[in-house]
Amino acid sequence: MKAMSGVIIFIVVLAIISVAFPIKVKNGLIDKDETVKESWKQIETQLQRRADLVPNLVSTVKGYATHESEIFTAVAEARSKLLAAKGPQETGIASGLLNGAMGKLLAISENYPNLKADTSFIRLQDELAGTENRIAVVRTRYNKNVKIYNASIRKFPGSLFAGKMGLKKAEYYEPPNVQSLQTPPEVKF
Repeated sequence: MKAMSGVIIFIVVLAIISVAFPIKVKNGLIDKDETVKESWKQIETQLQRRADLVPNLVSTVKGYATHESEIFTAVAEARSKLLAAKGPQETGIASGLLNGAMGKLLAISENYPNLKADTSFIRLQDELAGTENRIAVVRTRYNKNVKIYNASIRKFPGSLFAGKMGLKKAEYYEPPNVQSLQTPPEVKF
């Protein structure tokens, strides 16, 4: 009788483990997937914040340098590409283009001492710098979460369930080097 109750307890414990283990693994994968998605939303929020600062900065610069329309157009186009971008790779490329265009816009201030001294311009530059710092922080956090998630869907036991759950490898977010996006100057002899 004692042996029989020991076998029954063993079977019950084994049944509980065989049900609880897959549930725990699946829930862990779902949590990691949601963490990556939430981290990406934080990046999008900061990129939107930066994009919202751009028109104000352009307006301020236009007040001093109205003839720099080519740069204003480049900034507007880069901003539009960033707002339309989907996913980390496309967003990284668009962000790099906007960074390059913004660099040219900010460089204009060197030619206009009154612009450099304008309080609105200074405030917008400070807000832009603060936003860039926030983007760097949330990018680091996102990439860390992507690393954890990607490892969990590739390692055992997550690899057993990830495919069945439709979970795929997440992309890292690394804005490309702006210089690599620009066409190098053509040298003619």
